Amino acid sequence: MPLVNAEGLLDDPYQVLEEGSAPAPNSAVLVSLDQWDHVADHTGPLGLRLPNTLDPALISDKLPRLALVALEFPKFTDGRAYSQARLLRGRYGFTGEIRATGAVLRDQLLYMSRCGISSFEIDRADAAERIAAALKEFSIVYQPATDRPDLSPLLGQKWRRSFA
Repeated sequence: MPLVNAEGLLDDPYQVLEEGSAPAPNSAVLVSLDQWDHVADHTGPLGLRLPNTLDPALISDKLPRLALVALEFPKFTDGRAYSQARLLRGRYGFTGEIRATGAVLRDQLLYMSRCGISSFEIDRADAAERIAAALKEFSIVYQPATDRPDLSPLLGQKWRRSFA
């Protein structure tokens, strides 16, 4: 599947590791939680697929070793991966790539990015420019979030000034 972020179409260096196979040395691999024990000592970049049914606390000890966490959106009405992204960034301090996979819709991209998702698997490569543009449609936000934590102190000061 094509991969895109706010800059446009990306090359995906990660290869999905098939069950029972070993990763090539120094290669970037994407694995499931069940495969973790087989690749924990791998020397290349590691990515982990996290189903939206699992609590990110289960992988918090693995985060320092991970360069990528791929969150699954099995259908557009299931928003549990939004919470996972927010927890990974806010509570666990994960600074690597968080990728949205599955039912990734253009109308939800801005909300996904506000929660900390940095890249998106999409269905069609010819939509990459429209996807990148959608991530830049709104330049002003009012709420602090993972993508704009700098707003928190400003909002607090404004609140105090207006009601003091």
